[in-house]
Amino acid sequence: MENINLKEATIVDVREPFEFEMGKVDGSINIPLDQIPEKIEELKTMKKPLVLCCASGGRSGQATQFLESKGVEDVHNGGGWNMVQMQMI
Repeated sequence: MENINLKEATIVDVREPFEFEMGKVDGSINIPLDQIPEKIEELKTMKKPLVLCCASGGRSGQATQFLESKGVEDVHNGGGWNMVQMQMI
């Protein structure tokens, strides 16, 4: 996550919608982990860098690895959404 301007990034939260509604990074979008495979083309067209987050970094790490394996560039695991939020202040 070093040298990434989070204010310029697209923040993608891979938690479930009910988790996302309980708290989220301002301006982030919610694409649950199980929907990532069907959203690859959409994710490829989003403004880069892509910073993925979840509750602790586990699911976002899985999604980051998956997207990298499918050729999505400039994608990063931001870890827990609350840590991403704190880094944006």
